[in-house]
Amino acid sequence: MTDRIELRGLRAHGRHGVYDFERAQGQDFLVDVALELDLGPAARSDDVADTVHYGELAERLVAIVTGEPVNLIETLAERLAEACLTDPRVDGVTVTVHKPQAPIPHEFADVAVTVTRRRP
Repeated sequence: MTDRIELRGLRAHGRHGVYDFERAQGQDFLVDVALELDLGPAARSDDVADTVHYGELAERLVAIVTGEPVNLIETLAERLAEACLTDPRVDGVTVTVHKPQAPIPHEFADVAVTVTRRRP
């Protein structure tokens, strides 16, 4: 059984990027997370202590996005996935990091990187 908790469109201002101006000015990043876990215990108990609290998860993820800068959104996505997997109830996670203001000299809708990680 694979149940999911999804958090989509989490927005935070970070200073990630290869270029100096990206680090100096920063930009908004959007994060989508899908956690794979057994939601049966929480459904039966109706107690938030038996599930991943998505408000607390959002706080941890925002702290990473607004924290130490990295060059690549691939690295950022990996850090976010690692943070999700620190909860032993989470069997796997898919993280997408969107960089809608990426320094591309052409009109585009979005740039995104997606990583999927599972507990070993």
